[in-house]
Amino acid sequence: VQLVDSGGGLVQPGGSLRLSCAASGFAFSSYGMTWYRQVPGKDRELVATISSAGDLTNYADSVKGRFTISRVNAKQMVYLQMNSLKFEDTAVYYCYTLYNMREHWGQGTQVTVSS
Repeated sequence: VQLVDSGGGLVQPGGSLRLSCAASGFAFSSYGMTWYRQVPGKDRELVATISSAGDLTNYADSVKGRFTISRVNAKQMVYLQMNSLKFEDTAVYYCYTLYNMREHWGQGTQVTVSS
């Protein structure tokens, strides 16, 4: 199983970024996917999750209405569209799945919101 995160960067408050997670090595279309984020010194925080078919999503209250999780099963990709970014969205963002009762994480991509 491999998850490769990309798309992070430096953005001004109010800006947008789209994160991508490229998955391989498992039956991607059969598993839910999740984005987490982590700030140094704090626990990882669940940001958004999406069902295997992409028909069910759930978001942290802090990002509802601003972030959108999506997936393209044919491409084995998961995305996180982040709009109206705030300073407090600064973190390393990780793609995650639970497969074969084991946790699998991407390497993380840094998002920095700064003026």
